Amino acid sequence: MNYRTHIVSSLSEIGQPAWDGLLAQQDEANPFLSYAFLHALHESGSASPESGWQPQYIALYDGDTLAAALPLYVKGHSYGEYVFDWAWADAYQRHGLEYYPKLLAAVPFTPVAGPRLLAVDDAARAALIAVLQATQRATEVSSTHILFPPEAHARQLQEAGFLLRSGVQFHWLNPGYASFDEFLATLEQKKRKNIRAERRKVAEAGVTLRRVRGADATDADWKFFNRCYRHTYAAHYSTPYLNLDFWRRIGRTMPENILLVIAEREHQAIAASLVIHSADTLYGRYWGELEHVPCLHFEAAYYQPLEFCIEQGIKTFEGGAQGEHKMARGFLPTRTFSAHWLAHPSFADAIERFLEREAGGIDDYMSELNERNPFKT
Repeated sequence: MNYRTHIVSSLSEIGQPAWDGLLAQQDEANPFLSYAFLHALHESGSASPESGWQPQYIALYDGDTLAAALPLYVKGHSYGEYVFDWAWADAYQRHGLEYYPKLLAAVPFTPVAGPRLLAVDDAARAALIAVLQATQRATEVSSTHILFPPEAHARQLQEAGFLLRSGVQFHWLNPGYASFDEFLATLEQKKRKNIRAERRKVAEAGVTLRRVRGADATDADWKFFNRCYRHTYAAHYSTPYLNLDFWRRIGRTMPENILLVIAEREHQAIAASLVIHSADTLYGRYWGELEHVPCLHFEAAYYQPLEFCIEQGIKTFEGGAQGEHKMARGFLPTRTFSAHWLAHPSFADAIERFLEREAGGIDDYMSELNERNPFKT
């Protein structure tokens, strides 16, 4: 079929009904790919040309119907991606070559797997890949990177000439626990004891926690969460990616997907976590504190959301990027994927050899992690 191709710099050029309608047809879709979340990133300035994220979304139309789309950015840096290519950029620089700008298909600041090649069918998806390849050839970019696609889409990209890279995240699975204690009973005795001790430390410190659904969150809650978030970034000598306008926007446009956990001591709020969820998956995302309390991070960002999953019948809790410490809390290793194309033939060959060696290391790492399964044999 002949699709009409648009390259758009704003999701508003596509429109929410068309974008979310296409998203609803995808397997493994999640709230981070919704118009509300992506548009909030752009309109708040969190992911904008000024912050080094220039939207260049590809949209294919069959008549007036959106048949395929790709959330694509021109990037002038590698911040906020969670699939690290700093060494590749450094190698380019040492050889007198420019690594930036590059093309990136991802949800900014969000290491969550999900469809990137949004399409109504396989033919539209193949056409989308072809348009992406034409875009690569027509622009002076060093490379293209598609982060956290489903494995099936990663394999399609591999067939189209992309190099595959794999990584590891940690996910918690809910087979239908009736209570948090029932979950704990499935863990090894030492892990179970440590979790109870961590929760006891928080309670003995006089900290209580309350869960706030997105629809009930007030502007004061968002201002407080923003303070916590920014304070924690500053404590680590980092610059926060997201701002108060972003929190307010998602609170207003996608409240059904939001849960805030606010920690208080002596009626004074001191810390908070924010998770995003759908009907079947919860995603650990953001955390911040104004006052440090031992083990409070685990309580607010892990144990409270785990209890929420059990109460709501949510089947999966994706813990986010990295973090072997999650295994001691019932999370298991899960493989992730990314796909990469490099314009320079010699660098493409060198990176392909590197990825082959790295893949062997990931396989060994996964085997080692699986031998440390936290659950009873």
